[in-house]
Amino acid sequence: MGVDLRQVVAGVLTLTMFVMLIHMIKRDHFDAVENKLPGTEDVSFDNPNFETTHVRKNIGIWKGDADELKPCWVKPSEDGEKSEGFVIFSLTNGPEYHISQIADAVLVARSLGATLVIPDIRGSQPGDKRNFEDIYDIDVFTKSMEGVVGVVKDLPAHISTQKIAAVKVPNRVTEDYIATHVEPIYRSKGNVRLATYFPSINMRKAGKKGDSDSLACLAMYGSLELQHEMHDLVDSMVERLRALSRKSDGQFIAVDLRVEMLDKKGCQVSDGDKEKSCFNAQEVAMFLRKIGFDKDTTIYVTQSRWDGSLDSLKDLFPKTYTKEAIVPADKKKKFLDSEDSELEKVIDFYISSESDVFVPAISGLFYANVAGKRIGSGKTNILVPANIPDSSATASSFLSHYVSKKNHFAYSCYC
Repeated sequence: MGVDLRQVVAGVLTLTMFVMLIHMIKRDHFDAVENKLPGTEDVSFDNPNFETTHVRKNIGIWKGDADELKPCWVKPSEDGEKSEGFVIFSLTNGPEYHISQIADAVLVARSLGATLVIPDIRGSQPGDKRNFEDIYDIDVFTKSMEGVVGVVKDLPAHISTQKIAAVKVPNRVTEDYIATHVEPIYRSKGNVRLATYFPSINMRKAGKKGDSDSLACLAMYGSLELQHEMHDLVDSMVERLRALSRKSDGQFIAVDLRVEMLDKKGCQVSDGDKEKSCFNAQEVAMFLRKIGFDKDTTIYVTQSRWDGSLDSLKDLFPKTYTKEAIVPADKKKKFLDSEDSELEKVIDFYISSESDVFVPAISGLFYANVAGKRIGSGKTNILVPANIPDSSATASSFLSHYVSKKNHFAYSCYC
């Protein structure tokens, strides 16, 4: 019995169409599952007051214009003059402070010829204390200090911490300040405990760069790396955000917006203030929409737990998440349910440093030190919110002055 060639061709075409149909069903099912995740519910965006351009049609909205930068600080070839004493200190208040505190401690220890004791890490609550290696890679830190200062993990047993003189130093402490205010106490007492205070947020680029600036660069950008578990956790959360961002080519925004901060004094606008320093969820949502981000944009918010005031952001951007929605299930108890705010701050800081766009809704040290890390890695798309009267604004108009004017201290460290 002969075979009709037309029937064979028709059969092949039918089978091909059937396979294509199966793949389409699978893809639609994936989209449906994604939309059922917390924070991804569909909403209507038929609002005539918004005129937006799809982000992928406007490269500048996602892609920063940074040149490739490399570290250009000079590490000292050998230790300076040695002394017998020790400098001890603690890292406090979160990673945005740690970066500055470590730089001041290294500069003081180097200036005094003292040995630096690996710091402990203290949270905002009494008794909230942990070891350095619980968050940071102690081997990376120790190796980075070779030839700079001597480092020991613990203070010798014969030295009582209760008898060590406490000394406060301002952030970005200078060698002159150390010589005048710290060295006399160190020579008299033999050891000092440092505490950095922040009279202002000083991230200005160094003028004529000296040895102290190179030391600060090394300490701020070359000594602190997350220990393996923390590093893997942040990486997995970043990858989760990228997976949720298929419609924007895997790109996402990190917004530093902590609701409890909005009520603090630094966020209150007085009659004499011309510029806002803090923006709430609704203002951030309007800003992002008007400069061109559409409803499919994925947004990570540093607020730890969902707050009702974030609903206005989620209304315009359904794919808005806090860390509790994307942290791996097997890590949630340790990193979120332990009521340990220090670990949560670390997650926020490093996700904000890795995002494709960073939006600081709150001015302050978090913004300043995230900006520094981003500048060093070439992630310079940092957009500062503003009240926009119409929808014709472009993202480049709101680029952080740290980047547009290159006035951040990180530009003294990378070239």
